[in-house]
Amino acid sequence: MTRTAASPKRGLLPEGKSIGHLLLEGRAFIALLVIIIIFSSLSPNFFTMDNLVVMTRHVAVNAILAIGMLMVILNAGIDLSVGSTVALSGVVAGYLLQGVNLPFWEAVAYPAVWVVVIISIVIGALVGSVNGILVSKFRVAPFVATLGMMYVVRGIALLITNGLTFPKLGGSETLGNTGFDWVGFNTILFVPVGVIVMILIAGGSSFALNKTPFGRWLYASGGNERAAELSGIPVKRVKISVYVISGAFAAIAGLILTSELTSATPQAGNSYELTAIAAVVIGGASLMGGKGTIRGTLLGAFVIGFLSDGLVIIGVSEYWQMVFKGAVIVLAVMLNAVEYKSRKAKTPIVSPKPASVGAASTPGKD
Repeated sequence: MTRTAASPKRGLLPEGKSIGHLLLEGRAFIALLVIIIIFSSLSPNFFTMDNLVVMTRHVAVNAILAIGMLMVILNAGIDLSVGSTVALSGVVAGYLLQGVNLPFWEAVAYPAVWVVVIISIVIGALVGSVNGILVSKFRVAPFVATLGMMYVVRGIALLITNGLTFPKLGGSETLGNTGFDWVGFNTILFVPVGVIVMILIAGGSSFALNKTPFGRWLYASGGNERAAELSGIPVKRVKISVYVISGAFAAIAGLILTSELTSATPQAGNSYELTAIAAVVIGGASLMGGKGTIRGTLLGAFVIGFLSDGLVIIGVSEYWQMVFKGAVIVLAVMLNAVEYKSRKAKTPIVSPKPASVGAASTPGKD
């Protein structure tokens, strides 16, 4: 009776992965759990249903921004103009909801809320398209192009309002405009409308990245733009598209924020671009492009949001809040560097087989 060699015993861990590697991959989820445990022990009001709803409503704005930022970062870019776009979309909405003077007819027009929403999102997409054209067509560095647009867009918002705020966006129900607070305060089945918008955007974006040619093109062009271009992928079109998406998502986030505040200010969205980048990095995306997920980005947004709200609840100074958030971002970048360095080290380098002397090589075969 012949005995066969015993196959190696399979462990509980996935093949080729250690406990440390798994902990590194799940760091955003672990960080969120640690934050919940720590702040729940420090304050009995932190992990209550009412407070969770409030915190999730706060997270929704930054999560929508972060999803748009993820699209750009997957393409090895950056978008510093999203915070200004948040302000501009809110200001445009406030301007329209205040009523538009029509001197020729000697009347004031009050657009319906859905018209205001569409106009604001289109303006955000236009800002993104300018960014995309500057980066793809004119080869301007993404950092420089979007930094310039950040100031341009913020300046336009200030010009529209003359530096002031549009308060009390109540609208006029008799004129078909019921105001703009329904997004910020209304709920559907006890879930805030802003959170539902976040879920829909996250679901749609995840489907686009994982199930459509656009997603494959985006990951490919972000990983190696030259190789993607040689493979027939419309690299420039993809690049413009991600900036348009980022601008549109920033406008949506601005509308939600304006609705929550029931006022529009040109100073809204200050430093929101940095929070969005932080959420993407904490979620495990590579700033070099080609790596990142919607799930990780959402977890990163919740880590930043719950940390900020938790520090406020326990009464930590605003200055220390900045220190803690900055430390979390630096730690996330360091862990990303460790993870991708270890992946690169484990990737086998396959050298091509040299062809035999005098033998003709056949396409598709060694």
